[in-house]
Amino acid sequence: MRDEGLAGLVRGGHHRTTIPADHGGRRAPDLLDRDFTATTPNRKWVTDFTYCRTWSGFVYVAFVIDCFSRAIVGWHATQVKNTAMVTTALKMALWRRDHEGKRIGDGLIHHSDAGSQYTSIAFSETLGIEGIAASIGSVGDAYDNALAESTIGLFKTEVIGMNSPFRVHPAKTVDDIEYATMEWVDWYNHRRLHSLLGYVPPEEFEAAYYAQPAALQPEPPPA
Repeated sequence: MRDEGLAGLVRGGHHRTTIPADHGGRRAPDLLDRDFTATTPNRKWVTDFTYCRTWSGFVYVAFVIDCFSRAIVGWHATQVKNTAMVTTALKMALWRRDHEGKRIGDGLIHHSDAGSQYTSIAFSETLGIEGIAASIGSVGDAYDNALAESTIGLFKTEVIGMNSPFRVHPAKTVDDIEYATMEWVDWYNHRRLHSLLGYVPPEEFEAAYYAQPAALQPEPPPA
């Protein structure tokens, strides 16, 4: 990068978004145990949300990421960090996968932190209706949701960072953040090179998987 005159953006800053539920009830177990790998698409999804400052107040952006390809399969920007925010991101992910012909079979795991949005009864019911297994990490441990944390770190650096090509300055409303996020997600999925994928974008990595004859595609693990 130095030889080409390139410099990476530096991550930084912190704002508390994860507020654990206070109802004291049982929550879903951690089904991933920090294993953020998958042999097929739609086996493990991780999710989290972050915040952006605008003239009209904080805007929260939720993401759903597929562990197989690191593709961002769903996202949603809103000014209210409630259950509807994370539910909308999940429903977008389900719709996009169905719309793209990437069928979601049995055994999909949805992993999040212990924030109240993800442990709510309403969100748990949504997962149950869709036949998705809930998985929740421990409170205050970023490593239990490291893939989502890392993706959000890229978002904050590459979209909100001072030198970002996607940055809207000044960001006045949720619409500004939503448009910038839409552009970034499209670039991230279709053009951003990922070292863990052999330096190809997530969409190209998934296309190679689906281009294989069905007999050569890895069998998903038992649900």
